[in-house]
Amino acid sequence: MPILMTDTENTTPAPPVHENIAGKRVLMVQAHPDDCEFGCAGTIAKWASEGAEIHYCSITSGDKGSSDPNMTGPELAKIREREQRAAAEILGVKSVIFLGYSDATLVADLQLRRALTRVIRQVKPDVLLAMNPTMRFSDRYINHPDHIAAGEATLAAVFPSARDRMTFPELLDEGLEPHKVPDVYIMMAQEPNTLIDISDHIETKITALKAHESQVGHFDPADMMREWARGTAAAYTNKPDGFGEYGESYFHIKLD
Repeated sequence: MPILMTDTENTTPAPPVHENIAGKRVLMVQAHPDDCEFGCAGTIAKWASEGAEIHYCSITSGDKGSSDPNMTGPELAKIREREQRAAAEILGVKSVIFLGYSDATLVADLQLRRALTRVIRQVKPDVLLAMNPTMRFSDRYINHPDHIAAGEATLAAVFPSARDRMTFPELLDEGLEPHKVPDVYIMMAQEPNTLIDISDHIETKITALKAHESQVGHFDPADMMREWARGTAAAYTNKPDGFGEYGESYFHIKLD
């Protein structure tokens, strides 16, 4: 479960965010099934409703995420992949890619970078959502090392690997030409520069999160999700007129 940083006041006005998202292709890369639902599902639901084409890439299938002594890794992976597909359908996601890496052991090495470069060149996103590779701990939380590795490898895949023709030339042999990603949004940013109004989609986010029954079945995440999103929006003191009660924040990198 990722943690959202919502307790720091941000007086910087949120810049416009893809006013014409319709027709754009979005790729979200996460470490585990459910990372997106905790971190950016309100944005995903919003963008899908506005006509964006959304694709998920889950590096692992969460095969370690259970304390049940009778559960096995392969069986849990099947369960969590099924849950992720159900959540994606609720949000309006077009496709879900699972890379099959083992949970809790991710390393941002060249193998993972190549795999993510392949996905980026296949999907050719206009917008990419990545995990935060810099958030390691707070006074209440130690970030999962898979989140850090996923973020680091994803950003390295965006730049320079997916862009540069001579990086991973074996991908050219697969027919995968270089691709430049114009916009990157980093989830769970400690110093965000972009706020997205998800007020019309907070209930969809909660419903999608509840689809991960193996992870949240023992508690109702609704109040926590509303509290996080309310705190995120409230942390911005210079919101545009008409901004709703709930928000998700990001560090936005404009590469094009």
